[in-house]
Order: sequence, then structure tokens, then C-alpha cells
Amino acid sequence: MEAIQGLELYELLIFIAIGIAVLFFGYRIKKIAFFIIWFLLGFNLMRLLMPTINQAVPQIANDALYQNLLPIGGGIILAMMGFSIEKLCVAGIVFILVILITIQYFGSDLPTIAIGAVIGAIVAAFAVAMIKPAIIIATSLAGSYALTLTIFAFFTTLNFELLYWPFLIAIAAIGAVFQFSNTKKLG
Repeated sequence: MEAIQGLELYELLIFIAIGIAVLFFGYRIKKIAFFIIWFLLGFNLMRLLMPTINQAVPQIANDALYQNLLPIGGGIILAMMGFSIEKLCVAGIVFILVILITIQYFGSDLPTIAIGAVIGAIVAAFAVAMIKPAIIIATSLAGSYALTLTIFAFFTTLNFELLYWPFLIAIAAIGAVFQFSNTKKLG
């Protein structure tokens, strides 16, 4: 949440536009959506890992250029990887979403991440077995995540702890219903 609150207005508007596109048209624009989702996942994963990196390499902590470029670099690396293979994309999106949720809500110690990785692998395998619904649900969740964070960035008086999950689930449900109803004829 801290990462998104530090963004400028134009960056938030871009984040909203990307979130809406992925939320409502994720299955139709799979390749673009995968690139965007992987970039956002890589960017946020690097943001979450920056305190650990800063402790390990103090020179990075003292340099604003590294503080800004490392998350962007992590996003670009994952985006390029995620653009290539559809099933790997779906499995990876689901796996990394589980890891991000694990780190954000349960901490970043090794046993916690290991448990999150096992759960992520199981959920990712299930997602690959059900590829179309998994793509729709994953893109809806990713778009919902982007929109939910921007809502809290704009409306700072909202209670994040109380409203985060209801907003995330409600927005994702709207996006999933929209995508399911508009992609019935697509394979």
C-alpha cells in the first residue's frame, strides 16, 4: 500500500487504466494482460523485498536511483518472462499472487514463504488444469488489486484493514462476471 501512495497523480491514473483493462478484458487481451500482470507482480514483489535487499546491501539503501530502478527492473524481467508461455503465465500469476499475499499478511520469514510456496504450487496446478476460468479469475483479481489500491490511495480516510478484502473481492467478482459473460464463444 505504501508503494502506491507514493505515486504521482498521472501514475495513479495509468494504474487505474491498466487495472480496468485487465479487470474487464483480461481474457480478450491475454498477452497484453499477462505482460501487465507480470510487470505489476514483479514490481510489487521487488517493493516488498526492498527492505531485505537494503539490509543486505547498504549502498542500495542510500541510493534513490536503485530504490526506483530495482522494482521497475523486477517488473520488466517478470513481464518479459510472463509474456511467452500461456500455461506458465497462469501458473506463475497464481503462484506469485499467493506468495505476495503470504508476504503481505503473514510475513517474509523463510518457513512462512515455504508454506505459501507449497499452497501456491497446488493452486497454480489447479489453475493450469482449468485454464480459461483461471485466466479470467486471475486477470479479474489482478485488475481488482490495482483498482483497490488506487481507491485507497485516493480516499485515504477509508479504513484499509476493514475494507481491503471486501473491495478486492467485490471488484474482482464484477470483473469475472463481465469476462465470463463476454467470452462465452471464445475458446
